[in-house]
Amino acid sequence: MKLERIEVQQLQMPLRFRFETSFGSTTIKDFLLISVHGEGVVGYGESVAMPTPFYNEETTETVWYMMEKFLIPKLFSQPIETPEDVDRLFAPIRRNNMAKSALEGAIWDLYSKQKGISLAKALGGTRSLIDVGISIGIEPTVGEVLQRVERALADGYKKIKVKIKPGFDVQVIQGIRERFGDSVPLMADANSAYTMEHLDIMKELDQYGLIMIEQPLAHDDIIDHAKLQAQLKTPICLDESIHNAEDARKAIELGSCGIINIKIGRVGGLTESKRIHDLCESHGIPVWCGGMVESGVGRAHNVAITSLPNFTIPGDTAASSRYWDLDIIEPGVELVAPGQLAVPEQPGIGYALNQQAVGKYAVRSASYRPEK
Repeated sequence: MKLERIEVQQLQMPLRFRFETSFGSTTIKDFLLISVHGEGVVGYGESVAMPTPFYNEETTETVWYMMEKFLIPKLFSQPIETPEDVDRLFAPIRRNNMAKSALEGAIWDLYSKQKGISLAKALGGTRSLIDVGISIGIEPTVGEVLQRVERALADGYKKIKVKIKPGFDVQVIQGIRERFGDSVPLMADANSAYTMEHLDIMKELDQYGLIMIEQPLAHDDIIDHAKLQAQLKTPICLDESIHNAEDARKAIELGSCGIINIKIGRVGGLTESKRIHDLCESHGIPVWCGGMVESGVGRAHNVAITSLPNFTIPGDTAASSRYWDLDIIEPGVELVAPGQLAVPEQPGIGYALNQQAVGKYAVRSASYRPEK
């Protein structure tokens, strides 16, 4: 794979609505778009790091710095035959997973296009359709959450994820169950907002037949999660605690979770996502693909990885139109049936970049070439 040029662009896309989690509120998606050029083909990747280091230690600025100073020079330093070579090349650099993932994802797209196959097929995907769910943020009132749940169910989404935090948790889940019944596939995402001192709240949530409670405790914990899981019948899903397959192995051995959320950016790329998928499959641990409010490029990567067989729980990859008035891909990622997305069969991610939209949202750009 001859890499001729890498472009990095910072985009700021306004969301159609405010999205709030226990980390804070977002109205504009600030992210980096990566374009890797080689042999007349362009591969696209997306950094899911936020402007602030609240989800993890990375930010939009640190990702740009790491790519410019370390990762892009490494990509140009030696020949790359397959995307797995990128993973090995980046291995000596600790963490900075979102920076690594953005570049590696673009390489995967480029590789698939050069081979004339879909990204899903290149990854070993087996599905042509995937079930998807929706993530509903924290709202000012329970009533507003119920309105969003009602719309999501009308659209046929296969899983409803609601964000919770101390003081806005049991009443939300109770309200959904009372309004829509016990058959709604429902989960709660805590984003590390609780401690073992909140055990009574966790036990209350345990009564509502949830698919899972996601990352209730500290972002770097697997010990207390094991203690908590032993006291709950609801599976705990780990998100922020899992950065690679080794973390997943330890969590599974300790009994810290019954489910693992795979976010491509959090774990450092598609290659590591595949490793975690395979490990969990061998241990009977289901996985699903979490979302980071991606643009269409990141959304397309999520669709591709979700085509692997052990992604048995609907992910967070909702339709583009839920988040954006104008996405940066064309066509946008849209439902082909209630709660279902089609896995593209075209080469690479299967979507074209909308250059007009990219130009509209871009606030900064740079181009890098190998040294001669």
